[in-house]
Amino acid sequence: MSEDDADFDPNAPPLFLTEVDKQVLAQTDEEYHYHTWEELKQIISENRLETLKRKPSDLRKYLAWLTRIKATYGNITNYVLQERLHWIPLPPIAELPASDQVPTFKSRNPHPFADPDDYCILKNDWPYGLENGILHLVIWLKTPISVKPDTGEITDTGRAIVEKWIDTTFVQRLMQAGHTDGGNSSREKALNKVLWFKNWTRLQSVRGLDHIHVLLRDIPEALQNEWMK
Repeated sequence: MSEDDADFDPNAPPLFLTEVDKQVLAQTDEEYHYHTWEELKQIISENRLETLKRKPSDLRKYLAWLTRIKATYGNITNYVLQERLHWIPLPPIAELPASDQVPTFKSRNPHPFADPDDYCILKNDWPYGLENGILHLVIWLKTPISVKPDTGEITDTGRAIVEKWIDTTFVQRLMQAGHTDGGNSSREKALNKVLWFKNWTRLQSVRGLDHIHVLLRDIPEALQNEWMK
């Protein structure tokens, strides 16, 4: 057992474990199958987000890390706010019980993605188990994207807002950077390098702090750094 594993109690995991998580924990890294780009496209298009998984050793390290983070910061949301985003939430709403409180922030624009100061693009510290060449980003927002109250899935309105931003930020920038021949073929090439999804509420390890996931394939490091500046 590694030092990371020693901090993780499998009988008291620091977050909800899906059936897929439990299967992965029973595997070795040698038995693990990395997600390919084509598999990711199918999983996202079919909304089977619960099937996304981490490499066994990474999942064990992630769970051990979560245990330590919760012991130090109380929860992972506090850690992300204090150490990764450096955002200061507005004071709690006095009329709401503590269980119903979620972080809110002063924003420049109430609409998601309308102002760059209201969101932050970071590399995922604990990405899923993806084949080489796939970059996993997390985009954190001060202004929440609308979800269905019964399922926690993104609404059609929310999806349209995200897709417009994805197109402007990633697809069009990829076309400018490397697909300059114009026409539909250029756009298709760029589109095939970008995937995104928003986990249902039940699958989120950081709840109450809105975010989406973006996957990029075979992107030059200079361009990666441009997005994450």
